[in-house]
Amino acid sequence: MREIDAGRITEVVRRLCIEANCHLPQDMKNQIEACRAREGWAPAKEILDRIVDNYRAADSGNVPICQDTGMACVFLKVGQEVHVAGDIAGAVNEGVRQGYGEGYLRKSVVRDPLDRVNTGDNTPAMIYYELVPGDRLEITVAPKGFGSENMSQIKMLKPSDGLQGVKDFVVKVVEEAGPNPCPPIVVGVGIGGTFDKAAYLAKRALMRSVDSRNAVPFYAQLEEELLERINALGIGPQGFGGRTTALAVNIEQCPTHIAGLPVAVNINCHVTRHMTEVL
Repeated sequence: MREIDAGRITEVVRRLCIEANCHLPQDMKNQIEACRAREGWAPAKEILDRIVDNYRAADSGNVPICQDTGMACVFLKVGQEVHVAGDIAGAVNEGVRQGYGEGYLRKSVVRDPLDRVNTGDNTPAMIYYELVPGDRLEITVAPKGFGSENMSQIKMLKPSDGLQGVKDFVVKVVEEAGPNPCPPIVVGVGIGGTFDKAAYLAKRALMRSVDSRNAVPFYAQLEEELLERINALGIGPQGFGGRTTALAVNIEQCPTHIAGLPVAVNINCHVTRHMTEVL
């Protein structure tokens, strides 16, 4: 049994909150620049150029890429041979509190969805636990802005809706979102499970690199087909038209009930931020 002090979790989360908000992952940069090279519509090219300028300025100045520094979503893969000395959730939230304070990041969390009083330190984080084999603890911090989160949807399709129903729903969600989630977007899709599991899968799908494909060939092909259909909508960067509405469609799937076909779509803007460290 390997022991990890909760203070180490706090330190990693603190640092990742700042780094994830200021530095876009390289796979995202590569995809944006590749789409810029293929884009044929002048206004779309201009917007993509400004997006590139923006993340380069954030890199050089170590400042946030976007003013919405997000709700801190923290994914923990906890090895079965790990013992954390201390309170895991408390350690994560302390890391968020320190990171958002020291990094001068906008605090966007309210203590209750109806009374709307700001907590003042961007806590609590949304924490997702996964128990895995081994003696390591993997921490992923993904600040999630709500311009894109608000455009996400879930639908309990009937099995008879089939593959076509899934395709049509995903495309409909993106079409209804239009320019609101600050395209070009990354589309996370969760298929299967239960109502809540499908939503979790869709969010977890956003943690995957945009230059990777689903390990199952059927779903890898579906990702490519949906990306093509979404880009054919012509919404384009920031809604000004063009062929770059989405940078990627990432699908995660799992078994479900004979009577169900849950599908969730979690949209992220072109600032799809996440950083990972393993203890």
